[in-house]
Amino acid sequence: MAVHDVTASATGAEHPAPEAPAPPVPRRRRRSWRALEPLLWLGPATLLILTMVVWPIIEMIRTSLTKVSSTGLSEGFAGLRNYTDLFAEGDLPGVLLRTVVWVIGVVTVTILVSLALSQLLNASFPGRRLVRWAMIVPWASSVLMTALIWRWMLNNFYGVINRLLMDIGVLDAPVNWLAHPGQALAAMMGVAVFVSLPFTSFVLLAGLQSIPGEVYEAARVDGAGPVRAYLAITLPLLRPSLVVAAIINVINVFNSFPIIWAMTRGGPGFSTDTTTTYLYKLAFDNQSVGESAAMAVVNFGLVLAVVLVYLRVVRRQEDTA
Repeated sequence: MAVHDVTASATGAEHPAPEAPAPPVPRRRRRSWRALEPLLWLGPATLLILTMVVWPIIEMIRTSLTKVSSTGLSEGFAGLRNYTDLFAEGDLPGVLLRTVVWVIGVVTVTILVSLALSQLLNASFPGRRLVRWAMIVPWASSVLMTALIWRWMLNNFYGVINRLLMDIGVLDAPVNWLAHPGQALAAMMGVAVFVSLPFTSFVLLAGLQSIPGEVYEAARVDGAGPVRAYLAITLPLLRPSLVVAAIINVINVFNSFPIIWAMTRGGPGFSTDTTTTYLYKLAFDNQSVGESAAMAVVNFGLVLAVVLVYLRVVRRQEDTA
């Protein structure tokens, strides 16, 4: 019996042999799977960009090269005919010049006023939190409703602006502010600045709060006054925030539609139109869809050119600094 046990133990009958290990996954295959892992994170964002940004741009360019009937039917390839018809429009030079004045004026005034407001919001004073909350109201409100409210306030019959100016003796009679192109454009630019101030001020406020206080203490020890400290420390360190605020404002103001359309509809005639409202009129008033698409392509090119030039200038200033 002992011999049998020894023999069984020696032959391994009571202890089966271990299974062979699974073959390892090839290293090349593991690397390929790891390379595809970022797609799980980037895939949704890439799909969103392709469907919401890239595809509309491609469709816009395609439409600008297509002959489209007044009913919206495609009638074949039109080449550059839509662009030649667009640049033959007599109102286009005035619209382009007005757009430049609109963008430069609104963005410049917004940045300058926001610099002062951000300094105020960064200072310590009673009720600062309440003032910050109040600053968000124009930003959180509907742009269309804000423009309509300002239109009613500027009305020559029952507008509060005329009544206030007449009560304090500035005006002798009501003024129809939106009937004259120059006054209407100035009024709309004021509304655009009013709407743009909250976002720009908070962007610059975030930039101010990121500046270490030790820098100002060192400058104060060196004898720098408030003006010199602001010019030598605050503005240079605010440059990243200024770049972000300026670029976003340029894009938003360039494509601003509700303010102009709600207050004047680009009138009288085309006298207060910018490129955005002008392309809308080409599409829906003149029934020139292809020409409107060509105007949209030109508008997109202008925005892209302005942003690229601005970034080039800022980068050159940083390299020379």
